[in-house]
Amino acid sequence: MERNPVVAVVGPTASGKTALSVALAKSLGGEVISADSMQIYRSMDVATAKPTAEEMQGVTHHLIDFLEPGESFSVARYCELAKAAIADIRGRGRLPILCGGTGLYVDSLLNNMRFEEQEYDPALRAAITAELEQKGIDVMLDELRSFDPESADRLAEGRNPKRIIRCFEVYRSTGMTQTELNSRQLSAESPYRAIRLGLTAADREFLYERINRRVDLMLENGLLDEARAFYRGGYGETAAAAIGYKELLPYLHGEADLESCIESLKRATRRYAKRQLTWFRRDESTRWFEIDNMSFDEIKAEAITYIKESL
Repeated sequence: MERNPVVAVVGPTASGKTALSVALAKSLGGEVISADSMQIYRSMDVATAKPTAEEMQGVTHHLIDFLEPGESFSVARYCELAKAAIADIRGRGRLPILCGGTGLYVDSLLNNMRFEEQEYDPALRAAITAELEQKGIDVMLDELRSFDPESADRLAEGRNPKRIIRCFEVYRSTGMTQTELNSRQLSAESPYRAIRLGLTAADREFLYERINRRVDLMLENGLLDEARAFYRGGYGETAAAAIGYKELLPYLHGEADLESCIESLKRATRRYAKRQLTWFRRDESTRWFEIDNMSFDEIKAEAITYIKESL
């Protein structure tokens, strides 16, 4: 089977993925498909570092700013939409360029993950939800670790209650762990020939300083007002998963000073960047570029050469 080439620009937050993907699209006749789980939502602009029209430089971007914050979304739905975007871009003779830091989206798409529709008993879901509310996330994570340590480790940082509940649902309904299910859903072959480009920094402190500056710029660009409006809109569940809002909530409620909340936001973003690097480093096919040892023009030139040699 002849596989269609798809360029993927990956790496941690604040590493310059958007700028590189736009530059590559302009040079190679491409269009950008976002792989960011929060940039899909409307109104969440500053917190998610959603690219502005100026930053897009006229390059067509797909899967950004199309969903209301209260609407549900899944990895399976993302892959469905991204595959359609790739087919559309390829059909017009252009190059699809995937850009984003949500590793689960990137890998599920490029590895052609199969998503089997499974229904669960609403009563079981309600019972597990009540169990989590009674015991707390820490106890449930410990229980999850007893039968699915991989999922427990993966969910320990984000502590997303819906995903924890899902792991228990899968196990109690099927006798299979979420890790086993994920493994079974991997397709034998992907229709895509992935050309993966990764942005990183040899000196981790260099990246962390970029993150700190980005947070300061977000605040200058109205992050506080955006967070305030978001919570007034009642989109608490989505906001709970978005770095940039939940860290400011104590200040908005008058429970903490702004400086401590800003530091909490910077710390959470640095931790997120570390998790992103850990995720993307697992793929040995990625061609990495160090943003603290190369200029943007040097990275762009080498990336273009690498892509042309790989096409």
